[in-house]
Amino acid sequence: MSGLNLTQQMQPSRHCGGLSNRAGIPRQPDRKLNSPRPSALRQARQSAVEYRRAQAAVGIRVAADRHFGRTGKAGCKSVVGVCLLGSTLFVSVPQALAQPVDPSQVQLDQEWLGDSGPMVQRIGPASTRMRRQPGAQRGVGMAPGKATHPRIGRGKHAVPTPPPTPPDTDNDQITDTDSDMDDNLLGRMGGLRPWLARYGVTFDLQEVDELWGNLTGGVPGAGQRGPGTGPSFNGVTMPTLTVDLEKMIGLKDAVFNVSALQIHGRSITQDHLNTYNPVSGIEADRSTRLFELWYEQAFWDDTLDIKIGQQDLDTEFLITTYGALYLNANFSWPMGPSSNLYAGGPSWPLASPAIRLRYRPAENVTLMFAAADDNPPGNQWNSFTVQNQGQGNMHDATSQTTNDACGCRFNMDTGALLIGEVQYALNPEPDEDHPNRKRSGHGLPGVYKLGGYYDTARFPDWRHDVQGQSLGAAYARGEVTQPRMVRGNWLLYGIVDQMVWRPYRKSPTSLGVFARATGNGGDRNMISYAVDAGVNLKAPFAGRENDTLGLGWGLGRASSGARAYYRALGQHAPGTENHMELTYQAEVQPWFVLQPDFQYVFNPSGGLESQKWPGHKVADELVFGLHSRISF
Repeated sequence: MSGLNLTQQMQPSRHCGGLSNRAGIPRQPDRKLNSPRPSALRQARQSAVEYRRAQAAVGIRVAADRHFGRTGKAGCKSVVGVCLLGSTLFVSVPQALAQPVDPSQVQLDQEWLGDSGPMVQRIGPASTRMRRQPGAQRGVGMAPGKATHPRIGRGKHAVPTPPPTPPDTDNDQITDTDSDMDDNLLGRMGGLRPWLARYGVTFDLQEVDELWGNLTGGVPGAGQRGPGTGPSFNGVTMPTLTVDLEKMIGLKDAVFNVSALQIHGRSITQDHLNTYNPVSGIEADRSTRLFELWYEQAFWDDTLDIKIGQQDLDTEFLITTYGALYLNANFSWPMGPSSNLYAGGPSWPLASPAIRLRYRPAENVTLMFAAADDNPPGNQWNSFTVQNQGQGNMHDATSQTTNDACGCRFNMDTGALLIGEVQYALNPEPDEDHPNRKRSGHGLPGVYKLGGYYDTARFPDWRHDVQGQSLGAAYARGEVTQPRMVRGNWLLYGIVDQMVWRPYRKSPTSLGVFARATGNGGDRNMISYAVDAGVNLKAPFAGRENDTLGLGWGLGRASSGARAYYRALGQHAPGTENHMELTYQAEVQPWFVLQPDFQYVFNPSGGLESQKWPGHKVADELVFGLHSRISF
């Protein structure tokens, strides 16, 4: 999400949120809540009933599959609905309607970690909906009737043979429970969702809103006086349309996706906080814009898939599953690329033309590579604070709407962002529904990632102007000059998500830790390195299997070039900013999630002076937020 030019002294950092990722509905162990090992008869009966419900919800029976030539017998390759894929950012489509036709990276990580990640992950624009635990009573955060046989991937083992059907006790009457539509407020939408699902079409609409207030520290808003404390509201509405082209026109293993954003409210970070990166992953400039528009094609039983079109890369790269619980932007698209790339790069709320390759040589190994335009809005000459006589973009601090307020410019003029990542799953959770997926170890699961990017564009040098003199000193003397432009920019990163405790293998309760570190060069970047880490407790209370409690911490360090620039300018050189976050994600209803959040920022912007209070840095900030997500 875009960071801020809060004092007109530093360039906005950008982040995604979210949302993103990027997404599917991973499998949960089939168990009765409050009973770790249900009887075999009850388990078989429940599985069979749920399988029948999934068929009824989409209006497709095995006989209908035979009629349309989809399958010759139960257990063959029969698609039951579609889901949002790849970098699709919201997943709240009912499971009976929307079983994944392709596991997204968020979904794969969640499966590898035994479904111990948060239920709603802020990867992408707002939130990615993970699968709920089945079996709890309505009104306390969960609902029964989730299908236990999702389609994971497109290969020959994608759909398991359903269990034997027990005696029918309700004559196949589709009740509210049977329809299994309670993941959405509007449910079946008068039969529209099942009808669309027959043709491979999934429509999703989500509203994410946040209330924020800082109780200490901060700076007054534009044109205001007095303390920098006060409330703020921001939100986003996101419609997404996903089409399974195999189901619609017979194009095997192909998916089309398009989404849009309506961003409203104000950014508390831009107005009051003066931090390196926003306290919310969905803060952005107010606009109504096209977001993603892409086509994805898989090959060789989903071993290789290619996505081409306008994409948000932070839905698949640089993701930490456990860190996606937190609201602070630093825990999703991290501080380094948010601050150092043009407009933060192709991340929320900006997407750019890209091609992404994903190759899975083994069940627990994934290789990814993407080439994208590095500057979605195409704003080159005032995107960074050191440009435009040290004022940056005075009329658009985040550079999100300059030149491209509608999201439809499809810029290709600045440079290419080349990013790669290798992922390894340690002791990935086994999948009883897929005979070829075996447990590779006896320890607790974890996911480890290494990656990096290189940007081919030219970037402003924080140290020198076009004459080779000190840039900060030239600005301090009032000279009209510009920074020297230097070719290329790079960043390396490592990510760890590791479960460290759970009572037993299929327990919904688990304790997980995560850590992520990024590092890059210092002469052309605001941030030199950043670290974030934390600990999550999934299902902290009885009957709350889909809730998560988390405590996170992170830091960002100003680069040597930025420190030299501000010293030459006659100001206090920025250093290290630290932030802590305590949050609790609660599922009030399957379609409604609330998340109270507390954050404390030490040394905002590393102690950089506020232009409104010359000679004084901004005091430490205590921030409270309330995040809500409604899936329609």
